[in-house]
Amino acid sequence: MKVRDRTGAGNQRSSGPAQHAGERLPAPVRERKPALAALAVLLILVGALGATVLVLRAGDRIKVVRLSADVPAGKAVTDDSMTSVMVADDPGIHYVPWSQKNELKKLRAKSTLVAGTIPIGEMFSDDMGLPDGKAFVGLALKEGQYPAGIKTGDEVSAYRVGADSDKDAAGANALIVRSAKVSDVVRGDNSLVGSGSLPVTLLVSSSDVEGLTQAAATGQVALVLVPSPTS
Repeated sequence: MKVRDRTGAGNQRSSGPAQHAGERLPAPVRERKPALAALAVLLILVGALGATVLVLRAGDRIKVVRLSADVPAGKAVTDDSMTSVMVADDPGIHYVPWSQKNELKKLRAKSTLVAGTIPIGEMFSDDMGLPDGKAFVGLALKEGQYPAGIKTGDEVSAYRVGADSDKDAAGANALIVRSAKVSDVVRGDNSLVGSGSLPVTLLVSSSDVEGLTQAAATGQVALVLVPSPTS
């Protein structure tokens, strides 16, 4: 009897752990992080705001005139010397709207404008844009009567040359114009600097017009570059 009791008691004791092994442990509660969620929402809002600002800024851009070629002083802008470009609209800058390009062609540049410039209204006038006491004189120069590389904006002196030209006391060619500004240089598609005939327009003092035009009529004008003060 004692042996059976012990055996039965042992069976009862061994059945306890088998029942606990089949039970599931409770799942851990997930920790919520409201700060990270708020940060994600904030980043989304910032990105959307940035995109909106870019769209608004793009909407403030306007199409204006941009010079694609040099425009000499006193000359008008042509279709070949301008193109369009988009810029940020600024009421304080008087850009020339692309829609007004035809009106711009009726005006004259007050000073020489270089290619790449985005012009503004103050750069133009409805007259020739000539300073008081100045005049434009056109020359048709042959090879040897102008320096190689002559270009708009250069400062030159004009001399009377040729067998019948007047000479000074030292026998040198007579000076006609001491200082003149090259307003325009017209080169054909096939012409090269330093060869062939070259049309040149000079901005000179009114007092030099008579002597320069007389010499130009007989082809007795030669131009010499005047060195700049820094050269």
